[in-house]
Amino acid sequence: MASFIDFSQPSFWISAASITFNPTFWNIAARQEYHNKVITKLLGGNSHLGCYALAITIFSLGIFRDYLFNSALDNQPTHPLLAETPIKLSAIPLFLTGNTLVLTSMYALGITGTYLGDYFGILMDAPVTSFPFNVTDAPMYHGSTLSFLATAIWRGRPAGVLLTALVAAAYAVARMYEDPFTSMIYKKREEEREAGKKGL
Repeated sequence: MASFIDFSQPSFWISAASITFNPTFWNIAARQEYHNKVITKLLGGNSHLGCYALAITIFSLGIFRDYLFNSALDNQPTHPLLAETPIKLSAIPLFLTGNTLVLTSMYALGITGTYLGDYFGILMDAPVTSFPFNVTDAPMYHGSTLSFLATAIWRGRPAGVLLTALVAAAYAVARMYEDPFTSMIYKKREEEREAGKKGL
């Protein structure tokens, strides 16, 4: 496999750095917002505006990450196995599935639900259990990973498959921090609601 991945290419490492940076950035930014209201304060105390600003930033970083990924593949060798027609064509359902998961997740959650609105105090009334959340508990992450894999296979680059594994690992680490923290936020709200009811 190593002979089909050119580790000497700077673009490979730049792409890997971007893949690692993105979830690290939004986790740090969101936690700073939750604890210190940094983004909200910068935007005049408007939490919704702060969430939209973070959404634009995360989305833009994602576009740039995808650009760096494709640029890295431009400089990488292909593998004859990935050029086989059945394998190349398998990228199509992977890409369609991945994008379906991402887009339907965004539709179900809305902008604030998708882009960490709960860290801004913008909480959803109840957990979303409809599609695609009845298929996977992390459709955005799983869908994005499938799209990366589809691109790597379609372009026949083993380096892309390796970078996709890094995408999956980066998301897995991100979820180790995000999932318990988000659960804590909603648990705290429920405790406050219960305390309010008892106060009545």
